[in-house]
Amino acid sequence: MRLSPEQLGAHLGGGLAPTYLVYGDEPLQVRESLDAIRGAARGQGYQERQVFDAERGFDWSALRGEAGSLSLFAAKRVLEVRLPSGKPGDDGAKALREYAQEPPSDLVLLVSCGKLESSAQRSAWVKALDQAGAVIQARPLDRRRLTRWVGQRAATKGLELSGEVAELLAERGEGNMLACAQEIDKLALLYGRGAIGLEQAVAAVFDNARYTLFALVDGALAGDRARTVKILYGLRAEGTEPILVTWALGRELRVLCTMAQEIARGTGLERTLAAHRVWDSRKDLYRQALKRHDPAGLLLMLRALGQVDRVIKGDRVGDAWATLARLGLRLAGSGGAVAPHELHSTV
Repeated sequence: MRLSPEQLGAHLGGGLAPTYLVYGDEPLQVRESLDAIRGAARGQGYQERQVFDAERGFDWSALRGEAGSLSLFAAKRVLEVRLPSGKPGDDGAKALREYAQEPPSDLVLLVSCGKLESSAQRSAWVKALDQAGAVIQARPLDRRRLTRWVGQRAATKGLELSGEVAELLAERGEGNMLACAQEIDKLALLYGRGAIGLEQAVAAVFDNARYTLFALVDGALAGDRARTVKILYGLRAEGTEPILVTWALGRELRVLCTMAQEIARGTGLERTLAAHRVWDSRKDLYRQALKRHDPAGLLLMLRALGQVDRVIKGDRVGDAWATLARLGLRLAGSGGAVAPHELHSTV
């Protein structure tokens, strides 16, 4: 049976399967899936654990011998096979297939490895373990699922994250769930239990940025080009990650795009501000920005910001900071359409 890491808990609640294969390129989920299976095994009387590191040259007769032997100390055992390369070789593949064809009733076989190539996933030994028990693949989560995962994990620590905080942590830790988990742990240590707001998260998790991210956004909304550039390059000099600046500008651009479109359809400015629950202290900033920019220009900036995100992740060649500076200047400057090459040019 094929299971996701999220489904594993419910499965283990119904009892253990004879065999498990846990693999994938998301180390945190691999590790926690293995821990969950080991914990469930201990809870069901599997007190003895034998670990085999099946590196190159490993003698697979050791697994066969353990599978056929009786324990002197416990009736139930876990046999754990670690495959660093994900390739058991011919002898190992044969040993795993043979085990899966007739797994002993007093043993649980737990095989783990990192990422498996697609050809390996279709191999006979993987299919045999799948038919005999369960296969758990740990895959990186997309942004939407990762944001949900962040909120759920925080709840297990007694934290209540706003949607903005969960989105911020997910955006910063996309492709690295361990980093997300560590940031959540840090919030729990600093604040204990309870609700965590956006300013708390920025101050606690992103020490270099502090509140300067908010100052950057406010400077751009107010049309202060000099202050916007000064703060932006100050953030760069302090070692702030460009993904944080991308998140901060993207958050405001998405809101501005929606507002500008509503205003273009005939909704009044003040009514739009009220509908989006803009604080009184920030309404004038939004009024200035919405008077300078039309929906087309804001949408183009938002799309350009998406390209910055690709540059940061290595999917596109470019200078992320130069484009962020250009976007900051455009947001702080006059409205109207802007050519894509202008947004991507060097400041």
